[in-house]
Amino acid sequence: MAETVLTNPGQSPARLEGWRGIAADWASDQRAFKNVSWGKAMMWIFLLSDTFIFSCFLLSYMTARMSTTVPWPNPSEVFALDIGGNHMPLILIAIMTFVLISSSGTMAMAVNFGYRRDRVRTAILMLVTAAFGATFVGMQAFEWTKLIMEGVRPWGNPWGAPQFGASFFMITGFHGTHVTFGVIFLIAIARKVFRGDFDVERRGFFTSRRGNYEIVEITGLYWHFVDLVWVFIFAFFYLW
Repeated sequence: MAETVLTNPGQSPARLEGWRGIAADWASDQRAFKNVSWGKAMMWIFLLSDTFIFSCFLLSYMTARMSTTVPWPNPSEVFALDIGGNHMPLILIAIMTFVLISSSGTMAMAVNFGYRRDRVRTAILMLVTAAFGATFVGMQAFEWTKLIMEGVRPWGNPWGAPQFGASFFMITGFHGTHVTFGVIFLIAIARKVFRGDFDVERRGFFTSRRGNYEIVEITGLYWHFVDLVWVFIFAFFYLW
């Protein structure tokens, strides 16, 4: 990557090579964000930082699980439910995963209709996505309540390694907080879309320009990230 530098008139432009060129490109905003809004760029930077945090949590969990000498609880038994006299391993987690993955589909459709400026369908699909997210958080609250009633604590559990409780509450709690904030954000933006704030240029948060539905896509970036993180949590915490 190199930055073009104009010298004397009539001469071909010179280019800065190496690290100086990279620094010049970013400083002059000629390459990195030339075709990207600051809102979208800042969301990507936030998601990158969040990726590091979730990665640290999952790596810590794997380190604790592989280093402990005490038997680790079997997730298929810990997260099982008895329904109609049948013992069903991971049934609640499977439903939670289905609900959250389905919400990615409705969010993608909301973004599509947003760029078509179909405010009614965009708002409805965003509210459906928020409903999926709220359902997920509700089922997670049920899961927490069940395990707490069975004796799971951050410092121990009745089935083996005490690190299990700390890992469970830390990882799922941090992810559940992200989903909760996402649901609030979805409802707030859906309300603005439905009222037509982006069409009449009503001043306020996220509605400073007429017809600017990009905030719907930015919200979608956050929501898809939350869904993707859950896939890794599901694989490493519940299936391992």
